[in-house]
Amino acid sequence: MTELPELSGKVAVITGASRGIGYGVAEALLARGDRVCITGRSEDALKEAVEALGAERVIGVAGKAHDEAHQTVVVERTMEAFGRVDFLVNNAGTNPVFGPIADLDLNVARKVFETNVISALGFAQKTWHAWQKDNGGAIVNIASLAGVSASPFIGAYGVSKAAMINLTLQLAHEFAPGVRVNSIAPAVVKTKFAAALYEGREAEAAASYPLARLGVPSDIGGTAAFLTSDQSDWITGQTLVVDGGILLNAGVG
Repeated sequence: MTELPELSGKVAVITGASRGIGYGVAEALLARGDRVCITGRSEDALKEAVEALGAERVIGVAGKAHDEAHQTVVVERTMEAFGRVDFLVNNAGTNPVFGPIADLDLNVARKVFETNVISALGFAQKTWHAWQKDNGGAIVNIASLAGVSASPFIGAYGVSKAAMINLTLQLAHEFAPGVRVNSIAPAVVKTKFAAALYEGREAEAAASYPLARLGVPSDIGGTAAFLTSDQSDWITGQTLVVDGGILLNAGVG
């Protein structure tokens, strides 16, 4: 059995963390001794994730990220279990449509914004009032490279992630000096969520990256761990692009 690290005394809420990037973030924070609450839509998947991560330091709360009642329960359960909420990582997201934005069903656009942007604001409000306002902490929003460049055929997703980046700026300004707020903009990370962008042609997809590979969840987990650590104490309101160098290709040709 792997020996657990000494407890750091810090606690994080990580949304959308039963798999993929959120799970990778949870692994990174647990590895330094944090305790975490993870959320996800599927109760069964969440239970499996809690067991795999270590039920002695992890709790899971199932629900829809944009549901305000769910947000309230998540924060209340975390406070009851661990007594504090130092860090919030807003990772829950959706991208249910692929096609030109000119033909986008506006109800789908609303769903994308509810899940990707409004839920992040809701969780930030609740962790702020429950703990961070009086005790400090950090928030990390998982945005996307699609939020800082054109994103053909996933336009609604890209627009929502651009909004999330601006939400990061607004929260960073309002929550200073006690709470730092930053975002991460990944390129393609090998997860079930992004599988349509590389599955069956990974070598071809990776060939355009200067670092010659796609991202993996631990790449983003390590970045989130840095942005919630003392080493980033003078960083707020920033969006850190984690893209294997793909933006270096912009304008090349």
